[in-house]
Amino acid sequence: MTENWVFGYGSLMWKPGFEHIEARPALLRGAHRQLCVYSYVHRGTPERPGLVLGLDRGGACRGLAFKVADERWPDVVEYLRAREQVTMVYRETRTSIELTGPDKRKVPALVFMVDRSHEQYAGALSVAEQVKWVNGAVGRSGKNPEYVLNTVEHMRESGIHDPRLEELANLLAAEAQPGS
Repeated sequence: MTENWVFGYGSLMWKPGFEHIEARPALLRGAHRQLCVYSYVHRGTPERPGLVLGLDRGGACRGLAFKVADERWPDVVEYLRAREQVTMVYRETRTSIELTGPDKRKVPALVFMVDRSHEQYAGALSVAEQVKWVNGAVGRSGKNPEYVLNTVEHMRESGIHDPRLEELANLLAAEAQPGS
């Protein structure tokens, strides 16, 4: 029997938006979380892009895996395609992830990897460049700084630490303080 899992590494960790029967800490090998996608819809516009996370090749990424019931799977995949593939900046893949914790095992999962050939691929930007893109950007899903701050907060709650994202979050939080 095949299990249905979705790997979340950014906003999917704190706002999956779909019904699931289990959420587990997980590790994806061969890709890393990076603020490397210019957002034209959810956290920015084509005229004033924001910046969102993508899974880029190389390294490893800790996140959350969501198990979906068989009868819900087609609807969840349709929902995720509508959410993640608005501009087709991600490649929908199925790959093996490792569930961590007590029942450590490998499972197949649906994963959205950044397409490096897409015009919205930003590549590896410095933290200073990231601040410039994130500050002031707003899209259909809200303000770009809120996305970064919410993601970092939920990553911390899950025991996931990303020094570059945390540095960016600290700079954004400081700039949001009155008198800064």
